[in-house]
Amino acid sequence: MMRTFLVLLLLSCFLTPILSADLFAQDTAKPEPNTKASGRVEAAGTVLDEIQAAPDQRIPEEILGSAECVAVVPSLLNGGFVIGGRYGKGVASCRTEKGWSAPAFFTIGGGSFGLQIGGQATDVVMLIMNKNGMNNLLSSQFKLGGDASAAAGPVGRHASADTDWKMRAEVLTYSRSRGLFAGLELTGAVIKQDKNSTRDFYGRMVPFKTALKGEIDAPKDAYPFLSTLAKWAQQAAK
Repeated sequence: MMRTFLVLLLLSCFLTPILSADLFAQDTAKPEPNTKASGRVEAAGTVLDEIQAAPDQRIPEEILGSAECVAVVPSLLNGGFVIGGRYGKGVASCRTEKGWSAPAFFTIGGGSFGLQIGGQATDVVMLIMNKNGMNNLLSSQFKLGGDASAAAGPVGRHASADTDWKMRAEVLTYSRSRGLFAGLELTGAVIKQDKNSTRDFYGRMVPFKTALKGEIDAPKDAYPFLSTLAKWAQQAAK
């Protein structure tokens, strides 16, 4: 009996500090950041910053300054916009009375993406140019060329006077691959909300419309994209 008691006493002395340390680690451990969704937001800001910093190959100031919403699909790699794949993930923001909205996460797939899209890393930028296009985006699922008219956007510091970009498309699209930036034909591509990334980023489900209409505050992880967007949009408006 005494031997059993001594064994239990020794085990208790040995295990108590281990269990206490384990419980302390659980109490003080911080949740791991969502590197995928937050990383996409940061990458979208980098893509926009690099494109607009180019002297002559960029989105014209008049167009960026007139856009209702901006959507960026960063770093599409092999299997992205190619036959058999044609799928990517992006992030979007729209103008509100308070500034640019909290980011909304989306997927894009299907359709024809033009000859300039290959198997290399490719960035895609889409500008929603009017209220009708914005309403299509707010619906959380629409088809380019079907629900919303789309066209390759003009490139340069300024849009030439004879372009009819204000009239001919609700969505202007661009691509950057191997350092080359150009207008992109996106016909038949379907855009819809990326619910998994939305839950990961916000910790809950946030409807597309709620984010893009500015009905929630943008978390700090959103600012690498929103601050870059606000900087270039403000410069374009001067």
